[in-house]
Amino acid sequence: MTASEMFDTPIEGMDPMIRRQAKAINFGIIYGISAFGLARQLSIPRSDAANYIEAYFEKFPGIKAYMDRYKSFAREHGYVSSIFGRKCWLPAINSKNGAERSFAERQAINAPLQGSAADIIKRAMIRMPQALKDANLKARMLLQVHDELLFEAPETEAAKVIKVAQQVMADACHPVLELSVPLVVEASSGASWAEAH
Repeated sequence: MTASEMFDTPIEGMDPMIRRQAKAINFGIIYGISAFGLARQLSIPRSDAANYIEAYFEKFPGIKAYMDRYKSFAREHGYVSSIFGRKCWLPAINSKNGAERSFAERQAINAPLQGSAADIIKRAMIRMPQALKDANLKARMLLQVHDELLFEAPETEAAKVIKVAQQVMADACHPVLELSVPLVVEASSGASWAEAH
């Protein structure tokens, strides 16, 4: 969707290179990338990168407002929080050293997002063993990688494990928090992690 908006390109049949550029812009901006950094990452002139960043904020003004709000909050309070209230302290947010302050500002923007994602996956992981047991499944949760959970199960249980895992992960915030958008969980199975991707 970002690529479509940024480059005025239909979503259907989109060139993967355009999608890759939009992904770099999306994540880069959230992590506080400069025009220089984006130019280097995309192998484009710095002026083009600066134009992409400016156009991005014009198309998505709510993101700029979010970034400014969290930097301001951090400057005033010295921390930011995940959606579950876990605090990330930022002692360098008001540093006179520009590099330290910039790093803390990027943390102020990123920590609520990454911290909230971490909180959500941890809540799902805590509930998963009991959910598998309640469903009479032999499956075992083996590994967590960022926002993914990897299970080992008999092939005959794969479809049921997927259904249970999707439900537990989609409901990870309940009953503590009601999100304004649903958590969408993609799942697949295979003889190995690579095959399941």
